[in-house]
Amino acid sequence: MSVVQIFPRSEGPAAQALSVNPVVEPEASTTGPEAPAGMPVAADPLPVSEPYPLDRAFHAMLARLTGGISPLALLLAWLDWSSHLAAAPQRQVEMSRNVLRDMGQFLEAAAHATSQKPWSVIAPQGRDRRFRGPQWEAAPFNLLAQAFLLRERWWHDATTGVRGVSHANEAIVEFSMRQMLDMLAPSNFAATNPQVLEKAFRSGGENFVFGWQNWCSDLMRLLSARPAGDEQFIVGKTVAASPGKVVYRNALIELIQYHPTTAQVRPEPILIVPAWIMKYYILDLSPQNSLVRYLTGQGFTVFAISWRNPDAKDRDVAFDDYRKLGVMAALDMIGRILPGRKTHALGYCLGGTLLSMAAAAMARDGDKRLCTTTLLAAQTDFTEAGELTLFVNESQVAFLEDLMWQRGYLDTTQMAGAFQLLRSNELIWSRLSHDYLMGEGAPPSDLMAWNADATRLPYRMHSEYLRKLFLGNDLAEGRYRVEDKSVSLSDIRAPMFVVGTLADHVAPWRSVYKIHYQVDADVTFVLTSGGHNAGVVAPPDEPGHSYQVLIKAADARYVGPDEWLKLAPQVEGSWWPEWAEWLAAHSGAPCDPPQIGGGDLDGLPDAPGDYVHT
Repeated sequence: MSVVQIFPRSEGPAAQALSVNPVVEPEASTTGPEAPAGMPVAADPLPVSEPYPLDRAFHAMLARLTGGISPLALLLAWLDWSSHLAAAPQRQVEMSRNVLRDMGQFLEAAAHATSQKPWSVIAPQGRDRRFRGPQWEAAPFNLLAQAFLLRERWWHDATTGVRGVSHANEAIVEFSMRQMLDMLAPSNFAATNPQVLEKAFRSGGENFVFGWQNWCSDLMRLLSARPAGDEQFIVGKTVAASPGKVVYRNALIELIQYHPTTAQVRPEPILIVPAWIMKYYILDLSPQNSLVRYLTGQGFTVFAISWRNPDAKDRDVAFDDYRKLGVMAALDMIGRILPGRKTHALGYCLGGTLLSMAAAAMARDGDKRLCTTTLLAAQTDFTEAGELTLFVNESQVAFLEDLMWQRGYLDTTQMAGAFQLLRSNELIWSRLSHDYLMGEGAPPSDLMAWNADATRLPYRMHSEYLRKLFLGNDLAEGRYRVEDKSVSLSDIRAPMFVVGTLADHVAPWRSVYKIHYQVDADVTFVLTSGGHNAGVVAPPDEPGHSYQVLIKAADARYVGPDEWLKLAPQVEGSWWPEWAEWLAAHSGAPCDPPQIGGGDLDGLPDAPGDYVHT
């Protein structure tokens, strides 16, 4: 079912009902601020007007059992692979030969286990941490690890390269088989993990006692819905603690203006547009790694959007409402506080995608309020969006829509589960071994506490996002419509600073890199070490960071990503100073700081505001 069938083509009930007033006070609540008056009323769980409501209710029930993953999508992928493999006798013979070859090599290694070097048949890949340590080099554990790696390699070869299988189905089959194999790795079991056995011997089994305590602690935290590290990292005190004031509120956002920390500031302010799938304070964590605090220290006036956490009443909030009530409403308020000044806009992850849409629409309409645009790990083309696309096809989206249709939103558990599956070795099984078998338990961190503080997604908004961007790729192909007119990224002329992260599993850097041939603007592209979050949160005082940077003028020839890697110089350290210098070069001379909020702040709280606590 397409989203157009569910919702008529219009601005949407939310856009019509929500007024963009400077101040809209929420009612008091014991669990957090409620939605201001004017939010859409929740629809009946089984509205009569919905087509096939019983089918949708059945799918929603099934989705709760499968973690939101469509069993039909998996079945179709496996049928595609197995059918084509059944019609490929030569490929079957090759697979049989590979089995016999691997068995022969393994048996020979087993027969001479005491005399041969470890990993004589197969060795772990560079990023595979499961079998690191000298304990894994001793027999029989080295043989167990090699047997597992041989089986893993054979299944990878078997599920890829079968002629006739669609690329999407091949990726699903390979990914799902990898998940099943990861569960059976010898590192996940105490009896086959030499590091666990060694620690148990030395501690007299104390590690299992501590592991049991860690498991019970995690279970209690899960049942009470308390984020990890919430005792140590408290929003507004130890994280999201940069001093500031909420200067504007509507039914979807609170706009925070931060207090200056320098005697003079650049005339052009910075607007931060975070992703709405998590709380905004990823860029304002602890004082030592807060990008907000760093920017104010560099003499910039900083504004940040804090999204309200939606619930079932917000089921009809549209994707474009996030642009109108988010980016555009924030720019309007900044214009009232700082009239006549342009704005540096920064978008992170989905916030960057949304900002690029807003920037394209503004450029189309002759709105020149944006001085520059910065995108952090944000995609504008979704054809190569990494393994996250495995969860986005027609069958999967329809299944997910039915789950959201009944609830009115996508719950945080579905999103968290999908992201954990993408890195199951690091986020699931390595933690099982480290926390529960070794009994060591990783100390909480501000980034972990933020990561556990997730938000929900409204039904209509998320459905439109998945269909128009992931399935249709409308933005990259010029079909995305704003105010009932198409927008094109090629209309953007203002300079851009774009950051990709080398180990990003959510927004692969080569996908982010496509901005080079989508806009007609000067693009400064930075490829930084780290992943989707750790690569962005890279304070200058923290060791271990590095990046590559290269500038492409608007009229320069296109350079592909592989060639770019060879040409871009390597720089040790954080990319933050590079960006601060770039912002300063595109800003005016320092002047006196502006007044906070323009003076009209009745009833509005100090930073971090109310919405972040919902």
